[in-house]
Amino acid sequence: MSSAPPHITVPADASRLPVTLPIIDEKVRRGEPLVMITAYDFPSARAAEAAGVDIVLVGDSGAMTVLGYPSTIPVSLDELLMLARAVRRGLRTPFMVGDLPFGSYEVSDQQAIETAMRFVKEAGCDAVKLERGNENSVARARAIVQAGIPVMGHVGLTPQTSTALGGYRAQARNTSGAIRIARELMPLLEIPVIGIGAGAATDGQVLVFHDLLGIREGRGARFVQRYADLQDEMVRGITTYAADVRERRYPAPEHSYSIDEGELAAFRTELHSLAPPPGRTMC
Repeated sequence: MSSAPPHITVPADASRLPVTLPIIDEKVRRGEPLVMITAYDFPSARAAEAAGVDIVLVGDSGAMTVLGYPSTIPVSLDELLMLARAVRRGLRTPFMVGDLPFGSYEVSDQQAIETAMRFVKEAGCDAVKLERGNENSVARARAIVQAGIPVMGHVGLTPQTSTALGGYRAQARNTSGAIRIARELMPLLEIPVIGIGAGAATDGQVLVFHDLLGIREGRGARFVQRYADLQDEMVRGITTYAADVRERRYPAPEHSYSIDEGELAAFRTELHSLAPPPGRTMC
């Protein structure tokens, strides 16, 4: 497991310029891999900011990692906008992308544009992401771009339509799948391509916040590199806290606040001047 020494903290670089589309294009031109991560709230956004990532995605995966849904399908537009607003408050420099949830863009170009505009106006997103690569989704992407909002596509394993793909399974393992998504396409593409479980040939990589930090049960997909085990650390911390409370080790004297002796004496005098309630005696 690769990680930085535990005593090192990485502060946010106040001199770092906000990441823009031209900066992303320049990084790709120079062959500098793009670093992308998901975030779903203020603390995860602050961590991404401090680590200096290039792109932050407020993914519909938050439906499962944060909101506890069994899949990404049930999450509503308003729920994702709430998460996106929290992320925006924690970000200064990464390029922020909002994920359009299932059912919020498929009906028409107008619906897609209105949804995308909400992510930009209400949550401060720099771009939006939508899934699939069929004619309908291409039309929606074109309409959103023509409305002045950048679009990130998502092909391969698309969770919103995972049932049609046979579940959460690796894609592009046969000729027809490879023709659509494999590394052979990279030299033919003019846009930056970011992969997740798609190998090292892409222009960058993205991982889910909770996967790479181990805030989940189980090991997850084979392509995930876990850089921490925060789920275990959280359980350990809460278990220790619970034991300290039950054994009266917490709070200790150092966790309490003191009061001037004169003020305490005056308080006691005032307290004893009051009549005790029925059935109780004063100390």
